[in-house]
Amino acid sequence: MSLLLFAAAVLLLPSTARGRLEALRGKRKPRVTFRPTTPLVVGAGALLGLLLGPAGAVSGAVLAAVLWRAHRVRAAHRADLLAADALAEGLRSFTTELRTGAHPAGAALAAARDAAEPAATVLTAIATSTSRGGDVVSALAGTPAARLARAWRLADHHGVPLAEVLDTARADLERRTAFTRTVHARMAGPRTSAAVLAALPVLGVLLGQLSGTSPLSILRDTLPGQALLLVGVLLLVVGLRWSAGLTGSAA
Repeated sequence: MSLLLFAAAVLLLPSTARGRLEALRGKRKPRVTFRPTTPLVVGAGALLGLLLGPAGAVSGAVLAAVLWRAHRVRAAHRADLLAADALAEGLRSFTTELRTGAHPAGAALAAARDAAEPAATVLTAIATSTSRGGDVVSALAGTPAARLARAWRLADHHGVPLAEVLDTARADLERRTAFTRTVHARMAGPRTSAAVLAALPVLGVLLGQLSGTSPLSILRDTLPGQALLLVGVLLLVVGLRWSAGLTGSAA
């Protein structure tokens, strides 16, 4: 039961690395990380682990939860970087239109036509608010580009050319994205080492089984084996979370 509660905590705890990536596009409301597919993955892990008895079922559920969360974190990283790229490209088109003398509403609308998400949503919000004489800063606050609100406020309050301010924000976003990609690329080696180290206990058990010592039978059919299986999986999960925390904090 304690391991099941640990698995639930792993699924619901926020990721530091992901939070840093989300900072590229400004603060956003916390999102619940639970997904409908999570019970299916955890259930599949429990069924597979049931081959090693009750402790195997719990261990399989915990490992499935941890590995599934790691997969989703990596997918979120990729999505955040792609969104940052789209936003930077949308800002580039927007500032180009502004420098040709277009009104901000028309420039934002023109840039939004060819922009990918979330840039299309951001530019459409700018165009709508500007055309109606609304507060663009407030409109940007509810979009994935809340950081742009500061740039817009700077242009409004101090008379700085809007195109120059937004272009500076775009360049800063591109630098942050490039830096994040560089750091993640350099963390590929440590992540691979951590994965290999995590797989060594499993490989050891498989080698023992092939050599005829039958460690799987001991783990499945004896009370000490069941206890050792639970403890081993708990230590494995702690190691995976620790290594993920180290590489994530660096990113």
